[in-house]
Amino acid sequence: MSVVFTDDQIRALILEVKPLPHDYRKRLSLRQKRGHREQELAIQGAEAHEFHIILRQSSIDPLNFSVILSVTVPGTSRIFRLRRYNSKTHQHSNRLEQSDRFYSFHIHQATERYQEAGWDEDSYAEPTERFANLRGAIKCMFQDCGFILPEGEQLILFEES
Repeated sequence: MSVVFTDDQIRALILEVKPLPHDYRKRLSLRQKRGHREQELAIQGAEAHEFHIILRQSSIDPLNFSVILSVTVPGTSRIFRLRRYNSKTHQHSNRLEQSDRFYSFHIHQATERYQEAGWDEDSYAEPTERFANLRGAIKCMFQDCGFILPEGEQLILFEES
């Protein structure tokens, strides 16, 4: 598999300023789909990249969720996952590092190495204690990935409940 983005390009995309629209909370309200609730919001970054926030949550188990930041690969319709904030619902191991399995909330990160090896771009993950539910994962993504809240809003809106 060819490399779509290098580690430096991935880092720049993650840090690119991403202003959230004033109605982002309403537009991120989850809608029922087959067996889960989901929503997606497209955002244009300061460098004109098209980013997507994708939220997914099980209808049966609210602690089974994923918060995804992706970018549209320029000149294509392909979506490239930059980060994925996942719940503690499955074991994970990093194949290239041959690391021990962990069962924890975790953050997937796109890497050049995993692309070169033919794995999904965001196969690498690290355990985290920074969130324990969907709202906390959203907050972490906003903090980590260059999001700018609308004027007058505070990140406290996404504190753990």
